[in-house]
Amino acid sequence: MLTLYITRHGQTEWNIQSRMQGWADSPLTVTGAEAAKQLGKRLQDVPLDAVYSSTSGRTIHTAQLIIGERTTPLIQKEDLREINVGEWQGMLSTDIEKDFADQLKTYYEHPSQFEPISGESFHMLKERILGAVEDIAAAHPNGHVLIVTHGVVKKCLINHFSGAQLDSLWDPPFIHGTSLTMLEIDTDRSELTMIGDMSHTEEATGTARVQ
Repeated sequence: MLTLYITRHGQTEWNIQSRMQGWADSPLTVTGAEAAKQLGKRLQDVPLDAVYSSTSGRTIHTAQLIIGERTTPLIQKEDLREINVGEWQGMLSTDIEKDFADQLKTYYEHPSQFEPISGESFHMLKERILGAVEDIAAAHPNGHVLIVTHGVVKKCLINHFSGAQLDSLWDPPFIHGTSLTMLEIDTDRSELTMIGDMSHTEEATGTARVQ
């Protein structure tokens, strides 16, 4: 059985500015970097076979901080990148709300119907990231692997493996930076055993466990 430990990058400068990132990038804040180190301490006794991150700088940095002094290999995988939100990338949320009101409403209220002007739909994202998980599972059929990815990617994975409809994508919990989700994958089953856990940080908000 493979156990996947799935996390989101730490808080970034654009996160606190409420600026959309997508395939664009911004550096971790001091808070984001510290949370990544705390997650590393939490996972220090887990015998990780590998750490996979997206090719974005914020996930690579988060992964490096989690690994710390360990010799665990860090593998960059492009298909773990955040959803490509096209022309929204780099824009403030308030400006997106003003300039793309109808499209943004569909993005959050009816994800299955979201059609971007440029970038990716949620269907395209889901196909991409499930392919990445399949690749990782094939390479590590047993053991423990950490995936460092992005908020929308994590929401899509949780949505899929919980058996929910795509239009339930934004249901709680909110996916905080460095929150921990665990997924067990065996030959005939997959099961989420933890979702969005933040108990490694001082503010353990947004925590939800699957019993």
